Amino acid sequence: MRDTTNIPRARTAALLATSALSALPLIACGDRDYARRARPPVPVQLTGVITSGQVTVSPDSVGAGPIRLIVSNQTGASQQVTLESDGEAGAGPGVRQQTAPINPRDTASLSAEVDPGRYRVAVEGDGIEAATVQVGAQRASAQNEVLQP
Repeated sequence: MRDTTNIPRARTAALLATSALSALPLIACGDRDYARRARPPVPVQLTGVITSGQVTVSPDSVGAGPIRLIVSNQTGASQQVTLESDGEAGAGPGVRQQTAPINPRDTASLSAEVDPGRYRVAVEGDGIEAATVQVGAQRASAQNEVLQP
């Protein structure tokens, strides 16, 4: 009669050895330059409000990089906010982002990567004056900032 007590152990050992050998090429994969690349700047949060006469954004000047614009609609009608670069026609592709319609007394947000230049934050119609945001030189990297997303 044949001894079968060592068969499960032998199969388990063979399976572990095969798994270890097949995972070896995956260990070598990866981006070796990843640790040396600088992180983007920390996103800056801009807040805005839509009133019956104008759109106001604060702060109205930031450095280039990622931004998050949070806007509150304080009018009696639904509004849709547009963030767009205020460059010359034909100067290249610009930024144009829109929120979904914002109900009265509600908020909405949008995120964008902005380059140096002027940007308009506007709503359609109703004679509401647009806000202007001035974007300066690129902000510093978040490379050595701790507890960043």
